[in-house]
Amino acid sequence: MTVLDLVVRRTTEIADGIRELALAAADGRPLPPHPAGSHVVLECGPARNSYSLTNDGAAPSEYTIAVLRRSGGSVYLHERVPGDTVKASRPRSAFAPVRTARKHLLIAGGIGITPMVAHVRDARRWAQNVELIYVHRLDAGAFAAELTTALGPHLHRVTTREDFLGVLKGALTDQPLGTHLYVCGPGSLTDRVLTDAADAGWVPQRLHLERFVPAELDPGREFVARLARTGRDVVVPPGTSLLEALLAAGVAVPNLCRQGICGECRTPVLAGTPHHRDEYLDDTERTAGTALMACVSRSETDTLELEL
Repeated sequence: MTVLDLVVRRTTEIADGIRELALAAADGRPLPPHPAGSHVVLECGPARNSYSLTNDGAAPSEYTIAVLRRSGGSVYLHERVPGDTVKASRPRSAFAPVRTARKHLLIAGGIGITPMVAHVRDARRWAQNVELIYVHRLDAGAFAAELTTALGPHLHRVTTREDFLGVLKGALTDQPLGTHLYVCGPGSLTDRVLTDAADAGWVPQRLHLERFVPAELDPGREFVARLARTGRDVVVPPGTSLLEALLAAGVAVPNLCRQGICGECRTPVLAGTPHHRDEYLDDTERTAGTALMACVSRSETDTLELEL
C-alpha cells in the first residue's frame, strides 16, 4: 500500500460536532488526483478510519475531510492542530458520478453529506443537472450555506423523518429518464431509500450507495478457506471474518478499512461461491465470483479455494 505523509494545514468547526480538516503533502508536492466520491483511509492513532474527500480532485494541492466527533479515530482527528502529521492511503472510489447520467439525484443523511459535497462541486464544474435531498439534525447541517448558494431550489433540506419521506416519495417518482441516484447515510436511511426506489421502478444499475458506517452483518456459517499455494485449510467460524481467520493463521493479507469499502483486501477466488457483502465490487465482478473482499465476505459453499 502506498502511504501518503500529510500535514494538517487548517482545521475548522463547520457544524455542531463536525470539524473540517485540510491536509497537504508534508513535502509540499501536489497530491494524487481522484474522482468525486473518493475516500482515504487515515491512521488515527491505533485506529484506521475511512473518510470521504470533499475537495476538487482534478489537481488537488490539499485534501479536505469533514469528521463527526464520536469516539476513537474521530476524537483523534478532532484534536489535531495545524502542523500535526497524519498518514493516509491514496484515494479510492467506488462512488464516483456516472458521466453519462442525464441527472444526478443525491440523497444524504447526517455526515453522509461529505461525499455529496464533492458530487455537487463536480456536477457544477461540468454543468450537469443535480438535485440534493439532505436530512440532518437541527443546527447540524454541514456545508449548508455553500449548498444553498450552489443549488438553490434544487436543494431540499429536511430535519424530520416525516418531511424526508414526503420529499423522497416525490423525488423518486418525478425524475427524467437517465437519472442516477446516489445515497449515503445511516444504514436505516440507505435501506429505506433503496427499497422505495426499487418499489418505484428504479433499476439497480442506476442506484449507487456508500455507507459511512459498516452494515450490520449476520455471523454467517462456518466454512473452510483452502489456500491454493500451500494446500492449507483455514476454518472460518461463524462471527469471525475471513480476514481475521487468515491473519490469525499467519497468512499476510493487505487490509485497511475492514468495512468492505476500500478494496485493499481483495482476494482472488479459484473455486467455490463467494457470499459478497462488500460495497466495493460491481455487479459484474460479483457475478463472476473470481474475487471477494476478505474483511466482510464469506462463502456460500462449504469450501472456498483462494489464490493465497
